[in-house]
Amino acid sequence: MKNSITEIFGIEHPIIQGGMVWASGWELAAAVSNAGGLGLIGAGSMYPDVFRQHIQKCKKATSKPFGVNIPLLYPQTDELISIIEEEKVPVVFTSAGNPKKYTQKFKDQGIKVAHVIANLKFAQKCVEAGVDAVVAEGFEAGGHNGTEETTTMALIPYLSRHINIPLIAAGGIATGDAIFAAMAMGADGVQIGSRFAASIEASCHELFKQKIIDAKEGDTKLMLKKVGATRLLHNDFAMKIAEMENTGATKEEITAFLGRGRAKRGMFEGDMKEGELEIGQVSALIDDVLPVSEIMKKLITEFRNAKSRMKDMEI
Repeated sequence: MKNSITEIFGIEHPIIQGGMVWASGWELAAAVSNAGGLGLIGAGSMYPDVFRQHIQKCKKATSKPFGVNIPLLYPQTDELISIIEEEKVPVVFTSAGNPKKYTQKFKDQGIKVAHVIANLKFAQKCVEAGVDAVVAEGFEAGGHNGTEETTTMALIPYLSRHINIPLIAAGGIATGDAIFAAMAMGADGVQIGSRFAASIEASCHELFKQKIIDAKEGDTKLMLKKVGATRLLHNDFAMKIAEMENTGATKEEITAFLGRGRAKRGMFEGDMKEGELEIGQVSALIDDVLPVSEIMKKLITEFRNAKSRMKDMEI
């Protein structure tokens, strides 16, 4: 498939792998890129020296384009950006901050830039900043999320009416049918997180991968709204957070209970009871842990089958 997204990023399929904390290391990014998509290294869970190592290993593992995802509120953002420049990373996806701050700096060096948003206001800021594409993430998505709780199905057609740059749909997408639906609504490509978290190459803990494929409908909830809205899988930690929120705990009290390294404890170290487990609603659709190559083939086959089914349909 060829369209604006494949042309901008130099990839075969308009499928981008989300830069998930504790899951998106060099092995996952390289595997997705080698399979024709765009793999992203998630910088949000990496110290600068580790980040550089992942970039260097990814460059050795793939000759195809790959990128990095950087939350702009990360305390060592400037150091990470220096590494991106030194290592000549071709693509940067930014999130959690003002897209204007670094976009022109990247583009001056020939780096392609996309920014993750959850509403029209910030989509327009992305256009003004000159990004190459906007990632519009519905609140079905796992991890940090928009407070508006706008679904992908509502967000994509709305934004496609108001902005005129390539639009990437994210949130609730784990099948080729969903890719077809997103593109029918106005998206030019998709970003997929949860399905790739449940892959052989993802760097998250095997117990977390099992937790993903065991998840059922309703097993995730958008929580931590006073601290930073985050979609979590149910476990003992999430239940305690829910109790604190229901009894009116302050932002400071919740922050103190959250502590440091809670996501690492869960997703990377395998504490399924007291760790923070970030995953999307679509985890209920994921039944297996597969190699990335098989996931990509399945997504493309499902997309083509959906397209074929719709070809002769009339209303």
